[in-house]
Amino acid sequence: MAASELYTKYARVWIPDPEEVWKSAELLKDYKPGDKVLQLRLEEGKDLEYCLDPKTKELPPLRNPDILVGENDLTALSYLHEPAVLHNLKVRFIDSKLIYTYCGIVLVAINPYEQLPIYGEDIINAYSGQNMGDMDPHIFAVAEEAYKQMARDERNQSIIVSGESGAGKTVSAKYAMRYFATVSGSASEANVEEKVLASNPIMESIGNAKTTRNDNSSRFGKYIEIGFDKRYRIIGANMRTYLLEKSRVVFQAEEERNYHIFYQLCASAALPEFKTLRLGNADYFHYTKQGGSPVIDGVDDAKEMVNTRQACTLLGISDSYQMGIFRILAGILHLGNVEFASRDSDSCTIPPKHDPLTIFCDLMGVEYEEMAHWLCHRKLATATETYIKPISKLHAINARDALAKHIYANLFNWIVDHVNKALHSTIKQHSFIGVLDIYGFETFEINSFEQFCINYANEKLQQQFNMHVFKLEQEEYMKEQIPWTLIDFYDNQPCINLIEAKMGILDLLDEECKMPKGSDDTWAQKLYNTHLNKCALFEKPRLSNKAFIIKHFADKVEYQCEGFLEKNKDTVYEEQIKVLKSSKFKLLPELFQDEEKVLSPTSATPSGRVPLSRTAVKPAKARPGQTSKEHKKTVGHQFRNSLHLLMETLNATTPHYVRCIKPNDFKFPFTFDEKRAVQQLRACGVLETIRISAAGFPSRWTYQEFFSRYRVLMKQRDVLGDRKQTCKNVLEKLILDKDKYQFGKTKIFFRAGQVAYLEKIRADKLRAACIRIQKTIRGWLMRKKYMRMRKAAITIQRYVRGYQARCYAKFLRRTRAAITIQKFHRMYVVRKRYQCMRDATIALQALLRGYMARNKYQMMLREHKSIIIQKHVRGWLARVHYRRTLKAIVYLQCCYRRMMAKRELKKLKIEARSVERYKKLHIGLENKIMQLQRKIDEQNKEYKSLLEKLNSLEITYSTETERLRSDVERLRMSEEEAKNATNRVLSLQEEIAKLRKELHQTQSEKKTIEEWADKYKHETEQLVSELKDQNTLLKTEKEELNRRIHDQAKEITEAMEKKLVEETKQLELDLNDERLRYQNLLNEFSRLEERYDDLKDEMNLMASIPKPGHKRTDSTHSSNESEYTFSSEITEAEDLPLRMEEPSEKKAPLDMSLFLKLQKRVTELEQEKQSLQDELDRKEEQALRAKAKEEERPPIRGAELEYESLKRQELESENKKLKNELNELQKALTETRSPEVTAPGAPAYRVLLDQLTSVSEELEVRKEEVLILRSQLVSQKEAIQPKDTMTDSTILLEDVQKMKDKGEIAQAYIGLKETNRLLESQLQSQKKSHENELESLRGEIQSLKEENNRQQQLLAQNLQLPPEARIEASLQHEITRLTNENLDLMEQLEKQDKTVRKLKKQLKVFAKKIGELEVGQMENISPGQIIDEPIRPVNIPRKEKDFQGMLEYKKEDEQKLVKNLILELKPRGVAVNLIPGLPAYILFMCVRHADYLNDDQKVRSLLTSTINGIKKVLKKRGDDFETVSFWLSNTCRFLHCLKQYSGEEGFMKHNTPRQNEHCLTNFDLAEYRQVLSDLAIQIYQQLVRVLENILQPMIVSGMLEHETIQGVSGVKPTGLRKRTSSIADEGTYTLDSIIRQLNSFHSVMCQHGMDPELIKQVVKQMFYIIGAVTLNNLLLRKDMCSWSKGMQIRYNVSQLEEWLRDKNLMNSGAKETLEPLIQAAQLLQVKKKTDEDAEAICSMCNALTTAQIVKVLNLYTPVNEFEERVLVSFIRTIQLRLRDRKDSPQLLMDAKHIFPVTFPFNPSSLALETIQIPASLGLGFISRV
Repeated sequence: MAASELYTKYARVWIPDPEEVWKSAELLKDYKPGDKVLQLRLEEGKDLEYCLDPKTKELPPLRNPDILVGENDLTALSYLHEPAVLHNLKVRFIDSKLIYTYCGIVLVAINPYEQLPIYGEDIINAYSGQNMGDMDPHIFAVAEEAYKQMARDERNQSIIVSGESGAGKTVSAKYAMRYFATVSGSASEANVEEKVLASNPIMESIGNAKTTRNDNSSRFGKYIEIGFDKRYRIIGANMRTYLLEKSRVVFQAEEERNYHIFYQLCASAALPEFKTLRLGNADYFHYTKQGGSPVIDGVDDAKEMVNTRQACTLLGISDSYQMGIFRILAGILHLGNVEFASRDSDSCTIPPKHDPLTIFCDLMGVEYEEMAHWLCHRKLATATETYIKPISKLHAINARDALAKHIYANLFNWIVDHVNKALHSTIKQHSFIGVLDIYGFETFEINSFEQFCINYANEKLQQQFNMHVFKLEQEEYMKEQIPWTLIDFYDNQPCINLIEAKMGILDLLDEECKMPKGSDDTWAQKLYNTHLNKCALFEKPRLSNKAFIIKHFADKVEYQCEGFLEKNKDTVYEEQIKVLKSSKFKLLPELFQDEEKVLSPTSATPSGRVPLSRTAVKPAKARPGQTSKEHKKTVGHQFRNSLHLLMETLNATTPHYVRCIKPNDFKFPFTFDEKRAVQQLRACGVLETIRISAAGFPSRWTYQEFFSRYRVLMKQRDVLGDRKQTCKNVLEKLILDKDKYQFGKTKIFFRAGQVAYLEKIRADKLRAACIRIQKTIRGWLMRKKYMRMRKAAITIQRYVRGYQARCYAKFLRRTRAAITIQKFHRMYVVRKRYQCMRDATIALQALLRGYMARNKYQMMLREHKSIIIQKHVRGWLARVHYRRTLKAIVYLQCCYRRMMAKRELKKLKIEARSVERYKKLHIGLENKIMQLQRKIDEQNKEYKSLLEKLNSLEITYSTETERLRSDVERLRMSEEEAKNATNRVLSLQEEIAKLRKELHQTQSEKKTIEEWADKYKHETEQLVSELKDQNTLLKTEKEELNRRIHDQAKEITEAMEKKLVEETKQLELDLNDERLRYQNLLNEFSRLEERYDDLKDEMNLMASIPKPGHKRTDSTHSSNESEYTFSSEITEAEDLPLRMEEPSEKKAPLDMSLFLKLQKRVTELEQEKQSLQDELDRKEEQALRAKAKEEERPPIRGAELEYESLKRQELESENKKLKNELNELQKALTETRSPEVTAPGAPAYRVLLDQLTSVSEELEVRKEEVLILRSQLVSQKEAIQPKDTMTDSTILLEDVQKMKDKGEIAQAYIGLKETNRLLESQLQSQKKSHENELESLRGEIQSLKEENNRQQQLLAQNLQLPPEARIEASLQHEITRLTNENLDLMEQLEKQDKTVRKLKKQLKVFAKKIGELEVGQMENISPGQIIDEPIRPVNIPRKEKDFQGMLEYKKEDEQKLVKNLILELKPRGVAVNLIPGLPAYILFMCVRHADYLNDDQKVRSLLTSTINGIKKVLKKRGDDFETVSFWLSNTCRFLHCLKQYSGEEGFMKHNTPRQNEHCLTNFDLAEYRQVLSDLAIQIYQQLVRVLENILQPMIVSGMLEHETIQGVSGVKPTGLRKRTSSIADEGTYTLDSIIRQLNSFHSVMCQHGMDPELIKQVVKQMFYIIGAVTLNNLLLRKDMCSWSKGMQIRYNVSQLEEWLRDKNLMNSGAKETLEPLIQAAQLLQVKKKTDEDAEAICSMCNALTTAQIVKVLNLYTPVNEFEERVLVSFIRTIQLRLRDRKDSPQLLMDAKHIFPVTFPFNPSSLALETIQIPASLGLGFISRV
């Protein structure tokens, strides 16, 4: 396919980026050949031009479709390259929180730096037995694959875990070992893993140190072999270590530390036991202060020291050896502080009494002078002589450091040897799985000899890895029979040759070490001369002559030559070693004793560990032989040999690869640093795996998967019956270049990019189809919407227009009416207003006129009265004035007249003198006279009128005067009265003033009172209003309260009902929990019982040990003798260790506390027996007093007294015997105090066992006393003879025998019948008393149940106790049980004594009556009638026998009955041909007959044999569902029969009268009912396990993998992981397979007659298993979490629900068990975008836990491009909403959970007497009764 076809517009590519390593971009236009620039747009929207390399013209790598992103297997990606791998890992790690990813055969594990809930036992169980490709990637999947391949191929396996420091290698190895320990099935050996893990603290303390990259970096590699036996159970382990970094002991780089153990010692220096080590602060010692970082944040070295010491103790290193180790380590620290002083250039010396050296010598137990001498000198040997030469200061310091490194390395090896001894197993190892935890590729700023060795080891491992991958590719191609073409992959053999070949780097290094004056510089020059410009992988740095560069498979690494020779030689002078070997400290010579042994390069040490860091010791003299050669072996040579041995081991095993990636250097959780990730991916070989895969055909599809996925690209005519040919035809059309694919036998192989091309074509076709469907549907929807809208619009218009017309007409009518109304209304209003105004005006006028008239009248009246008053006053005033005026006028007139007269006289005198004057005057006077005359005349007239008026006025005046006089008189009187009134007025005024004052005061008071009254009124009104308001409020509150009380009462009622329901549910849950716990205990008990039987069989094979037989006891206390009750079973289980330990010699000593407890218990028994003896004495006295009254019965009473005295004697003898045994025990224990006294076989031990034996024998005696009593009762009944009114029994019998007449016999029969009726009435009364006794017995049963529970607790406790405590507890329990049984038996004896006496009295009365009746009849018989007469032979017809529903068998036929009816019965024939539950009915009818015979031995034996038989047949055929179902049904029916015919009223309600007659009469088998119930529970649990084993392989395939609805989900591309699957397909199960199996189960249970309620419980359990297994697999499989798979699951669940409806089992609770699965399927299908969707999901998924919801959302994977992924923000929203939900943090459901089972009582309507026994059962030896 041309590149132009892929690099089209909108295609996405990856371009390099300095920050993110790779960035995604989108092409803006098509690429054309010859283009030098690509037009790209980054995801953030920025456009850029990407220039292609002009030389290579290499295009940027294409990005995979989103549908392929996030795959479990990187090889499933269509484009396989670095950016695709990096992006896929990042998406899985950041978005989906998935830390594991497959890369072909490699598991890539990214350290999350956070605890994840994916390592629990439920996850282990989920991965156990699964194929590697079927589940999501996990370390458990790799471990399971290794475990299965080991078991299947019988070939050893290896798990190679590699990675950087801090990437999680050790944790991955730990989880792998935990998986092996869990699935190996050996619980007793699981502590091997604990021991291996317990070695971690000490191995970390001596092998781990702080580096710049990791605070706890492992500075050594280790290979742990986990050994398995033939049954593939863990039996032991062995550890090998590689390349300990010894140089760290004497030197640390900046910010680094020495090994942790040194700092732990310094931190614990203050401890008393460390005082002798004379330690101090870490900064004091030269070997711990060079890095300048003595403290790690968050690490307490003192606490770590405690953990280290505890680990040493756990691994078997004693305290003395621990202190020896610490002494040596402290000596190394002090040795580092030894200083040298130079004498000259060639010699040096140590200061005298140098403290560090003194302390070193004291700790090491060596001589100071010798060590000081040989630290500064060395011994040289020539051919002729040996001489001592001083050494320079530099050489002395190097020798000191070499000695310190050598001591530490040997100590490290010694500790590893002891760890291996602790993990060693004596059982022969059949196979092993090795876990290699080794350092990854390292490159630092300064790389030295250690990094060179580490990278050399990684080159070898990478070569092995490449070869293995290449081999698997070749096998795959050959298996599929496709043309094999050689894949060109990177072969790092040239690099390995450069390092290890002849004249290689290591060879030249060893040669330089042998040179006398060899140095790092000369070695570097040799390297340059040998390899520079001759080997392409070797380079020389430009600026250095003391370094070299090697091109490793991962990267170029520059190594500094400085220190290579010294580290390679690792020279230690032999004289120094000899000084240490001569040490008085015994541990020190042990460290060097192995150096004396000669080991070949490929041989292992005695502990199985490879010697990797053995130090070469320079001898004083060259001794020929192997030893000297071995001592001169360099570190590089040793490492090369050990690496070859490791590669041989790995090549001899099947490898499995785990590559650990460190996502960031800051340990941030779920933070991904692309640069660091790419660096590690390159270094660990993951990208090389991808490259090898991409070079061939990385994408592989089966023909069916290809057909299912790309069916949409085919036309109908292309689909043929042959899927293979169909796929070939389609591919030839789709991909024209045939080199891009190959057809194999079962798969199609594609080149890289072809799947993406096919996905693009598929997506385009689906997109076009979707567009067409959308176009058509949208057009149809829009047209339908338009037509609906048009029709609606027309309808709306019609109705609107009609409505508008009606509204307009109505409006017109209303307008006209309104106008008319307005007219009349306005008229009425105006008229009304006018009338009102007129009336008001008239009224106002009338009022005003009246007011004015009244005012005018008043005014006129006042004026008139005023005028009258004025008139009189004015008249009087006028008269007074007139008189006065008149008098004045007259006087003035007189005066004036006199003056005038005088003047006139004078004038006259003058005039007289003048005539003229007189004339003038005369003229004027004439006129005046005339005027005066007229005036006089007028005045006269007036005078006359006035006179008339005056007369009238005088008359009037006189009258008025008289009236006035009268008025004056009246006024005078009035004046007097007025005076009086005035006086009175004054007094009144005073009073008025006083009253006014009082009034004012009163008014003020009134005002105050009014104000107060107003205020009070206001306040009162306010108060009243407030009270009214309050009243209203109170009323409302009252109403509210009443309502609330009503509601509250309702709520309380509802709450109480709810609480009652909840409490009921809680009680039911508690009951179910208790029932579940009880049933789990039963399950554990049955397992222990089986184990006990197996051990007993093994013991029988080893040695013949007599088995304890079953003891006979009274049937009324069956719980004590039944070996299937809890107490007896617990005792047997507890006695088992005791019995098994008897033959052995080494046993745990018995604690003295046991003797004290026994002594105390015996004392209590003595007290109880004394009280019983006193009670017996009292009874004996009562019996003696009663004897005097009952002298008529001396023989009977004498027998009773004899028996009671006998019983007392037995108790006394028993008491004495117990005292003697106690004395013997005390004597045996006090004779000697050695530990052997209480050991098995010792006297005390034998005495204790003898005592237990005697106690059990006493128990037998007590049990047989009841039988003695019963036999005495029978003999007494036969011996009773009537005294007074009864004749001698022998005479009576003779008389009866002599009665020959039938009439007399009939009369005697009638009399006996009446007597029997009387006896029956007496027995009825006795029955009532018996029922009362039953009530008390039920109480005892309850107490026994409590005792039973206590016994269960004792069982659980005893199982956890060590053997010594278990023996003690078993003895204590046995004594307690026997004592309780003795006491119970004594109480029963007393009760039976009372019953015997009562029955004796009744028998005497009955015998007396019978005697009287018989005497009366005998008197009527004559002696002659008693003579024998010959009887004629008569034919007696046989009546049809009336069966009583019982079966009789002989005691010796019991085993035959069990064999034919239980052991050899075939359920299928019985279920088809006979009535359901027939064996149960037969067994019960046999029990009834034994009860009828009153044979407790037979009842007990039959029930015991029945239970044993059922257990045996289930043990033999326990894997057959029909057998288990058949016996579960029959056990339940047998249990129901025991209840139905027990005689208890609660179980007899549904019985017929005939069935009531068949009730048991003599024995109460309630205890056996409990035993049978427990047996039924065990059978039910076994049934569940059987059906679980049958359904388990079907569930995942049928419910998840099979497509019930074809074509809904397309198969996504899969990677290479299927290739590693170790189990071939065994056929595909479908949902129909599950339903057919369910039908089979249901029909079998129905045929067997199983109770319907029990069938419902079984179905519920089956559906729970289906739902739990399906959901668990869904949560662990990313490929199953899609929308289409949710639809498939919901369809499958609906089919299961339909099956429930068909079987009428919807009310069984089975559907509810599928609710989590249903909600998970709904969660896959609902929208997952908005907050509303999140709220809906939270409310919908109430049956799922938060962890499950988040897991499903994280795993949700679109199958098609049209589906959208779940955003991380949406998942965070879900987590935020669910943070308050309190649910289990567990991810998976417990698929092994079994619901507690109940057996509701189900009575049978079948009549026992109608049951026929078929001859096919072979039960001819039993007969119906």
